[in-house]
Amino acid sequence: MNLQANDACNPSQIPADHLDLLEAEALFIVREVIAECRQPVVLFSGGKDSAVLLHLVYKAFHPERIGIPLLHIDTGHNYDEVISYRDRMAERYGCRLHVRRVEDSMQRGTVRLRHALESRNAHQSVTLMEAIGELGFDACLGGARRDEEKARAKERIVSVRDEFGQWQPKHQRPELWSLYNTRVAPGDHIRVFPMSNWTELDVWQYIAREAIELPELYFAHQREVVRRGDILIPVTFLTPAKPDDKVETVSCRFRTVGDISCTAPVASTAATVAEIIVETAQCLLTERGATRMDDRTSDAAMELRKKEGYF
Repeated sequence: MNLQANDACNPSQIPADHLDLLEAEALFIVREVIAECRQPVVLFSGGKDSAVLLHLVYKAFHPERIGIPLLHIDTGHNYDEVISYRDRMAERYGCRLHVRRVEDSMQRGTVRLRHALESRNAHQSVTLMEAIGELGFDACLGGARRDEEKARAKERIVSVRDEFGQWQPKHQRPELWSLYNTRVAPGDHIRVFPMSNWTELDVWQYIAREAIELPELYFAHQREVVRRGDILIPVTFLTPAKPDDKVETVSCRFRTVGDISCTAPVASTAATVAEIIVETAQCLLTERGATRMDDRTSDAAMELRKKEGYF
């Protein structure tokens, strides 16, 4: 698709079949999984991609009510706006919401932190696997996309995980002619990514077309930050300013929303979906590459976490 930045926010300038084709592919995948799997669940974090996924699941079931539950792994370090949004959307769509907390895993001793302020983001995999075992899910639908990060670009739409939740990138099933093998051995499960072929720009254009509500964090607002290199670190109880830091109040927004300890905003004045679409069309960095501090430790950071059970 060859769009000028000025046209990117105008639905009339988007090829008529582009979003329709992406939507149709995603609906096909969702319906196949629902039909073939015994106990599927939607991984819903309250972020923009999971918001779009929930809307797609709603369309897949329409005119019936959504017939599968939502699951959120709560680190205890999420932004309050996202938690409020999560609960509001579950109620709006009439979904049963399962919430499992990393803090509960910490109390059980299955998660151990090196220090109190350590990021709990990577530890979500333990709590997720405990929830899958407890609730008997055999398929987890997530909103991950291939353009987000190098490791996610390697993953199939239907990704088999073993009884430990581990992903083996060299042992993935072929997906020729849009045929998806959802069979799993006892104890295994699949992760399903119906939006694999979407880009960040596609997501925002679809949000505009479908008028999907999002948390206010995604839109430009004033926030206290500290500049460290090319990253804006939000000043919070988890990421406090150091004595020699210069605290600034800047207009910023979040391109991706996760654990407070590892998610950074970007400087922006884009306060509407249309303005965000124009900004996204002009941006050269992926949202995770620009704003996720935990992904910057090395190119293999995400792949290692995925092999250990991460989303």
